[in-house]
Amino acid sequence: MYEQKTKETDNSVIEFIENIENLKKREDAYKLLHIFTEATGYPAKMWGPSIIGFGTYHYKYESGHEGDAPLVGFSPRKAKISLYFATGETDREALLKDFGKYTAAKACVYINKVADINVDVLGALINQSVRYLKEKYPNYEAASTESD
Repeated sequence: MYEQKTKETDNSVIEFIENIENLKKREDAYKLLHIFTEATGYPAKMWGPSIIGFGTYHYKYESGHEGDAPLVGFSPRKAKISLYFATGETDREALLKDFGKYTAAKACVYINKVADINVDVLGALINQSVRYLKEKYPNYEAASTESD
C-alpha cells in the first residue's frame, strides 16, 4: 500500500527558516512566509523536512490513491525556491505572463529570488490556487488546519 511521503509535521517553520544558510534565501523565505500567510489566512506548517505549507485539503484520485496536502506552499531549496500551486488550474498560465522571471513544472513554479517576481501576481496565484482546490475538493479542510 502507498504511504504518503510528505506529511504535515510539528516542526517549527521559524526554526527551519533560521537554519537556511544563505542569508538572501532566508530573507526571501521570510518575505514569502508573510505573503502566503496574508493571502491565505492560514498559519504556516512544515510538510516533510522542507516544504512550508498553508491550509490543508484531502484529495482522492480515481485510482483510489488519497491523502492530505497543503493548499499552497513553498520551499527555499538550495538551487531555486519552489512555489507550490494547484495543478489543473487553467487560469494559472495567464497570471504567469505577468509574474516575472520563473521556470515551471506541473505543480511547481521555480524562482531564484523574490525580487525577480511581481508579488501582487504571486498573491493572485495563491488565491486562485486556494479557490480552485476548495471548489475541486469541497470537503477540503482536514482536522490539521483547526486552531490549536
